[in-house]
Amino acid sequence: MSSGPVDRRINLRSAIAVVVANMVGTGVFTSLGFQLMGLDSGFSILALWAVGGLCAFCGALAYGELAASLPRSGGEYHFLSEAFHPAVGFVAGWLSSTVGFAAPVALAAMALGDYSHSLLPAVPKLLVSLVAVSVVTWIHGRGVRLGARFQDWATLVKVLLIVVFLVAGLCIENPQPVSFLPVAGDWQRILSPEFATSLVFVMYAYAGWNAATYIVEEVAEPTRNVPRAIGWGTLLVALLYMALNAVFLMAAPMAQLKGKVDVGHVAADGIFGHTGGAIMSGLICLGLVSSISAMTWVGPRVTMVLGQDVRLLGWFARCNAHAVPGRALWTQFLVVVALLLTSSFEKVLGFVQFSIQLCSFLTVVGLFWLRRKRPDLPRPVRAWGHPWTALIFLAVSAWMMAFQCLRTPWESVAGLLTACAGLLLWWLSGLIKGGRGTRGQGT
Repeated sequence: MSSGPVDRRINLRSAIAVVVANMVGTGVFTSLGFQLMGLDSGFSILALWAVGGLCAFCGALAYGELAASLPRSGGEYHFLSEAFHPAVGFVAGWLSSTVGFAAPVALAAMALGDYSHSLLPAVPKLLVSLVAVSVVTWIHGRGVRLGARFQDWATLVKVLLIVVFLVAGLCIENPQPVSFLPVAGDWQRILSPEFATSLVFVMYAYAGWNAATYIVEEVAEPTRNVPRAIGWGTLLVALLYMALNAVFLMAAPMAQLKGKVDVGHVAADGIFGHTGGAIMSGLICLGLVSSISAMTWVGPRVTMVLGQDVRLLGWFARCNAHAVPGRALWTQFLVVVALLLTSSFEKVLGFVQFSIQLCSFLTVVGLFWLRRKRPDLPRPVRAWGHPWTALIFLAVSAWMMAFQCLRTPWESVAGLLTACAGLLLWWLSGLIKGGRGTRGQGT
């Protein structure tokens, strides 16, 4: 085991694939059923996904500038360390390492188990989830090149799956009588607490637009390719999401979709019949494998960077013979297994979404602070529409987090307690002589 040189073999195509694969996964195939619990019109649902896409794209613009100005792997950990204080960055990195990636991997694996049940009813869902996570982790432990190839093909399958859904949706003979134009009461729905609560599920579905910032040092020409990957990947996914949810609503009655996790399977039954629906569920499983793969690839890189900077966590900085942070990779695997064995889908989602959104909110605030604090910092890319695009992201994020605290207080408190645990660990690392490294310490 050695720290080794960075294995920079990721081109723009693979970087976009990482972004798309991190975004398109559990959320879009599972969250519509929860949204319909509070919203019951086609226009309000599409408006929900449009607001989420706009928010994600505005965040992507801000992250693109930060990634080009501060080209180092680690995402929020590196950005917040430079913008505010290493302790703030450490907490963000701690949240990413403990729940930011492990929990979404667990969610994707849970959804994969649900969708696999229609094809393999005799096989326990948990077993399917565990096997998928184990195989994907092993593949990414064998090197960046193999992981990148696997990711490219898995993402291609996922995008083709969505295209099949969209084409089939255009050919539905008797679509559901759902209107995507505003009707009476729609504007009240958009301003309602239910809309804000549903935005939690939507923003989880969009989570991952910042994925390329976690592997900056493995991307070729990072100051150029990382901002492009974030921007183009987010735009592509936003368009796919709106079209896909429209097809879901046309394919099956809202009453059948409401409250269901496997909405993709319900919609596929409506389009292709029972047999075709089972086949599509199998394809959705392959798409979810892509999501598991992307987050399995990215997550350990954050833990590795934490280990490089904080000597107390130096054990995680070591790479294996394939230039992969193997210790961090398998530690994340153990956290994922623990979540699969002990938690439910909704609880894990509420817990992780608050933590993710809080870190992204602080990072975009950091863009304002860095422009004021370090005006001479090289900025090869500047956020388009600043400050208005950044303010849109901050406003939507704050609105969503406030309602989430009111509706799911225990999950939000759990996220805050996890952040406090990170602060405690940071403090303990300072008690150890030479406990903190010198990289990423801010200026």
